[in-house]
Amino acid sequence: MTGPLDRSLSRRRFVTLAGTVVTGAAAGALVPSWAQAAPSVAAPTLPDGLFTLGVASGDPLPDGVVLWTRLAPDPLAGGGMPARSVPVQWQVARDRRFRQIVKNGTARAEPESGHSVHVDVRGLASDAEYFYRFKAGSDLSVIGRTRTAPRMDSNGRVQFAFTSCQNWQDGYFTAYDHLAEEDFAFVAFLGDYIYESAPATSGYVRQHEGTGEPITLEQYRNRHAQYRTDRSLRKAHAALPWVVTWDDHELDNNWADDVPQDPDAQTPEAFRARRIAAFQAYYEHMPLRRSAAPVGPDMRLYRGLSFGRTVRLSVLDTRQYRSDQPATLEEAESPGRSITGTAQERWLLHRLTGRSTWNVVANQVMIAQNDRLAGPGATFDFDNWDGYRAQRRRLLSTLGEAGVDNTVFVTGDRHASWVCDLKPDFDDPESPVVGAELTGTSITSGGNPDTAAFHATYDPIKAESPHWKFIDNQRGYMACDATGTALTTELKVVSTVTQPGGTASTYARFVVTSGRPGVEVDYVAPRPAVVLRGRPEMGPAGPLPLDKGHGDTER
Repeated sequence: MTGPLDRSLSRRRFVTLAGTVVTGAAAGALVPSWAQAAPSVAAPTLPDGLFTLGVASGDPLPDGVVLWTRLAPDPLAGGGMPARSVPVQWQVARDRRFRQIVKNGTARAEPESGHSVHVDVRGLASDAEYFYRFKAGSDLSVIGRTRTAPRMDSNGRVQFAFTSCQNWQDGYFTAYDHLAEEDFAFVAFLGDYIYESAPATSGYVRQHEGTGEPITLEQYRNRHAQYRTDRSLRKAHAALPWVVTWDDHELDNNWADDVPQDPDAQTPEAFRARRIAAFQAYYEHMPLRRSAAPVGPDMRLYRGLSFGRTVRLSVLDTRQYRSDQPATLEEAESPGRSITGTAQERWLLHRLTGRSTWNVVANQVMIAQNDRLAGPGATFDFDNWDGYRAQRRRLLSTLGEAGVDNTVFVTGDRHASWVCDLKPDFDDPESPVVGAELTGTSITSGGNPDTAAFHATYDPIKAESPHWKFIDNQRGYMACDATGTALTTELKVVSTVTQPGGTASTYARFVVTSGRPGVEVDYVAPRPAVVLRGRPEMGPAGPLPLDKGHGDTER
């Protein structure tokens, strides 16, 4: 293959429509009167502009999907809604003009849930395109488009994308403008949907709201709402169903179960309260089923989805149940140390040894060994699976012993692309390859990349790491095409994130062949002629940190 895969849509008019909130008389000019399709629900007067945060869908099933919205006329000030329950009508149709309505109903937007709405629609046809919208008071939401999963016995191709790490302050979410134009079965978001960092005083493209890190429920709501005000992000949510999981910045950098980044500064009681607030705000802003709603400081986020027989997707949570990060390599080898917890590890092994053409694992932090120092020494980030080596060896050895040859981990966090073979023992040249890992780059985190500095640092390490097949640090997303014979992935990169309107292109392509564990590089474009450095306010400064806040530990 030499050219990019064709996933373009003939629905550009829909995407344009989905980027604009439609209210009042203007809505009636675009779509039939709501009263023609569903009885009007009387309600006291509400503020104008209820749907500022857009709409979303997620976790598609063969017969259903979750629909989401949140009423927030004043999104950066707690939402701006009256402290009462509000009825919200919803409709699902086979066409964008809502002439063929197949499902409709009324949900309640409650103040205790930030006036968010999660509708678990069932009874839909499999592998089918649908359009949906909401109404509250006299306001109509944008029109969203979604798709159900294929039937469980389907063997057809499945195309999907995965993304992660969208720091508001580092740039514009330009990649989503291009992602929304493609016809994916789902988008997997692998963590760091928001960043909890305080507003920057200088040197960044945009500034976080508030005066410090979010701690309370309202502060987390405001931070999530700020991210949802980004037009490109709203467009991607309205165009495609998402499957989401978190990493660390949705709560606190490098948190591990009940241990914060800085335990000397956050008491156990204070961090527990912060965790409860962050989990609640996360649920309120994601297209998740009600079964995922948090109960106090706990939230069941790891789960499985199937897209026919072609893709079995296992979504991990490597934060909520993990042991605290080790301080030494000896501690990282401890058999009792876990990044998933015992129950999730058993669940994952059961899923990976089941029958499916492709077992895809939605994973937050890199599982492949990742030395960060050239030469005889070694430097590892113990916040990744490198800090949980006994469990990693146990997991990857099980895949080899069970003869599972179709496992692909898709990973976020690194703010760069790392494509790797997976082996139980990365230091043993005879250790068998048992799977592949596709680590995707960030949407914005890290700002515009200094590709020259990145490759100057990591190319020498790559020469010493035969399981690394490809590395690069441009911004963008990964687009995957899974068939019965191969899983082909394209790295889509954008020209800039520090200015609006960047262009996108296919920079590289990777292929995992069914029955042959490991990944091959199929195509790499020439390096960009212009090296982008720093941020506009910083000028031609030195290279940005690869992953701010994830400190390396040299051993």
